Amino acid sequence: MHRTIRYLSHPQVEIDPQREIEKWSLNDLGKSRVRSLAKSGALIGTQVVVSSAETKAIETAKPIAEALGCEVEVRIAMHENDRSATGFLPPHEFETVADQFFAHPNDSVRGWETAAAAQSRIVAEVRECLLLNPKGDVLFVGHGGVGTLLFCHLSGVAISREYDQGAGGGGCFFEFGSLQSQPKSRWRPLEELRAGDSELPT
Repeated sequence: MHRTIRYLSHPQVEIDPQREIEKWSLNDLGKSRVRSLAKSGALIGTQVVVSSAETKAIETAKPIAEALGCEVEVRIAMHENDRSATGFLPPHEFETVADQFFAHPNDSVRGWETAAAAQSRIVAEVRECLLLNPKGDVLFVGHGGVGTLLFCHLSGVAISREYDQGAGGGGCFFEFGSLQSQPKSRWRPLEELRAGDSELPT
């Protein structure tokens, strides 16, 4: 049976160095993008919305689920790669450490969760959710880092930041049919989701 599974990263957030990163909220632009997607009808047919427990992911998932008339299933282990060892880093420093995170997937960079461990975690979460929900379209709402690690697994490629969603603040998605199928495209802005789309250009 054909089904569409989507992974969507949360869009732009309000950066607050004084708060735990896991509790950051979407900023006005991020909220506006989510509202537009929820109203667009592009995700009609989605029967299950699964979200990371981080605030910014839940704030992305809830309006979409409400528009679809379904509940949000919150999965704690769908969180972004664990960066609690450093907490907030200034943007330039963060990018440098993130480069190292992807380049050395088996090493803990400055105490961060390794990319290999984060990949195993997100793949296991997606697998379990799909086993629990064997039919119908599913939307996973999460984060750019672990989303990229999932993309690499599905694509059968080594972990690399080459496949990251890139600059722009997030709010990107990719689609796949099962854990045994490759994504239909690389990351694309959520605005490119259209009602009735089943095949996307590569």
